[in-house]
Amino acid sequence: MTSYHAGADAWGALADRTRRAIMERLAHGPAAVGELAQDLPVSRPAVSQHLKVLKCAGLVRDQAAGTRRVYHLDPTGLDALRAELDRFWTQALANYAAAFTEGEAS
Repeated sequence: MTSYHAGADAWGALADRTRRAIMERLAHGPAAVGELAQDLPVSRPAVSQHLKVLKCAGLVRDQAAGTRRVYHLDPTGLDALRAELDRFWTQALANYAAAFTEGEAS
């Protein structure tokens, strides 16, 4: 189980539009920095910095492929985010059901 801090880092990393765009591209498959930088409104070095944030947040991994680094989504980090969302929605729905039931009893 991830700690709250690790989850907070992941949510914070995803708060940035460019990092979400990078995640979307990686959802289609592994890619190098140059491939990810295509059509993004930021420089290649900026994409590298965004990838560093995503990697520190546990959302992407990289591996050497010759002279390049290829990035892909980290299923462990994504599973942790999904678990947090599941807990949130489970609690929110339980609170809604309790409020609805209480309202009917009045």
